[in-house]
Amino acid sequence: MATEDKNRATAAAILPLVGGAANVSSIAHCMTRLRLGLHDRSLVQDEALKAVPAVMGVVEDDTYQIVLGPGTVARVTPEFEKLVEEGRESAPAPAAASALTAEELAAQGAEMRAARKARNATPFKLFLRRIANIFVPLIPALIGCGIIAGLNGLLVNLGWLTSVTPALAAMASGFMALIAVFVGYNTAKEFGGTPILGGAVAAIIVFPGVANIEAFGQKLSPGQGGVLGALGAAVLAVYVEKWCRRWVPEALDVLVTPTLTVLVSGLVTIFGLMYVAGEVSTAIGTFADWLLSNGGAGAGLVLGGFFLPLVMLGLHQALIPIHTTLIEQQGYTVLLPILAMAGAGQVGAAIAVFFRLPRNESIRRTIKSALPAGFLGVGEPLIYGVSLPLGRPFITACVGGAFGGAFVGFFNQLGDAVGSTAIGPSGWALFPLLDGNHGLGATIAIYAGGLVVGYLAGFVATYFFGFSKDLLAEFNVSQEPAASTVAATGPATPAAGTTGPDTTAKAPAGV
Repeated sequence: MATEDKNRATAAAILPLVGGAANVSSIAHCMTRLRLGLHDRSLVQDEALKAVPAVMGVVEDDTYQIVLGPGTVARVTPEFEKLVEEGRESAPAPAAASALTAEELAAQGAEMRAARKARNATPFKLFLRRIANIFVPLIPALIGCGIIAGLNGLLVNLGWLTSVTPALAAMASGFMALIAVFVGYNTAKEFGGTPILGGAVAAIIVFPGVANIEAFGQKLSPGQGGVLGALGAAVLAVYVEKWCRRWVPEALDVLVTPTLTVLVSGLVTIFGLMYVAGEVSTAIGTFADWLLSNGGAGAGLVLGGFFLPLVMLGLHQALIPIHTTLIEQQGYTVLLPILAMAGAGQVGAAIAVFFRLPRNESIRRTIKSALPAGFLGVGEPLIYGVSLPLGRPFITACVGGAFGGAFVGFFNQLGDAVGSTAIGPSGWALFPLLDGNHGLGATIAIYAGGLVVGYLAGFVATYFFGFSKDLLAEFNVSQEPAASTVAATGPATPAAGTTGPDTTAKAPAGV
């Protein structure tokens, strides 16, 4: 089957299981998930959706999120959008007699969404979600430019293609030189302003001419304040613009509002935000270096061990601007390789579960199908399909991440910094983005060592401490004979592990 046909088939399989085109209110995607806004959550067929071969799992938050994996999600989403549009165009006009029912269904869906959002929509989480919406769209460019930067560094060190390396350097550095503009654009869009005005104000930060301006008794430098300054400048621009929209007469709005927005926000940015954000950015870089230089293994232990719970709570989004600031300052973030060890612990734990439950065909199939994605840093299938439903293996997976993080942190303390030139990838997919201060070979060796430690620690912790006797007795049972018995004899008391746990274990692809 051609790739396009395969992606369209996946989209076509998903659409009816989420209630059809009429039930879809919004469509978006991140690195691994198709994110859908739904009118009526009750129309979603969860179990059938989890059984679609390309679906690795589902997550419910403010949107309904279908885990498809990197690469796949970017190809399936456009096909899904086309099918939704086609479905809406071909849908017959609702009959008058059914109008009331449609209104009732819409009201029911709205109530469900409101209740769900009320549970999750704490002010802090909403703020973090907005921050993520600003930076996540930048990740593909960060990855592409980061890989080019790594390739260029390798060629420079080898002395190869000397006529090409300057061009590669320009490609790798161009986006980072203007990243503040993109952050400003996305920030204004996210906070309800005019995106181009946010970009225009943020562009002041990277304009070379600011080197001729003094603020707080010091000469400014182009890029001072970086992405944090751009974020603050764009948010200010949004508030100035909204104030102007309320008070400026409509006849003058097209001239006065953009002028005042750029003028007021620009002056505050130049004579305040750039300096303040520059100090904050410097402090972040200094603290990260100090933390790993002095905390070393201990800092890595904490960061690697607690990252999976942070992901589960959605609090990992707070790290995105920190990663971006470090990349902007130092060329790489030293935090990401340590945090990536959480995924290694997850993989090790899943392998241990595979060996500890030799009779549970369902969970073993889930693990076999999800492990390749886990090695590449896509952890959702293993988290939601294996370790989290089982309970203890999730904790022992965190233990594996802690040991892997401690290993990488220890070498940071010795002076061997291991960093990533972009954010987003993890696991083996992070190798092309690695950078450090002692050569690429040493950096790769330390990161690979951390992965091995994470795999082994996660495996050992889970194999020996991940199952109580009761848990092992409940889950280490064959599912298929129990199903056959029920089919032959009718309803009976289900065998241990054949009800809720088996259903949960079927979350990833094709199980």
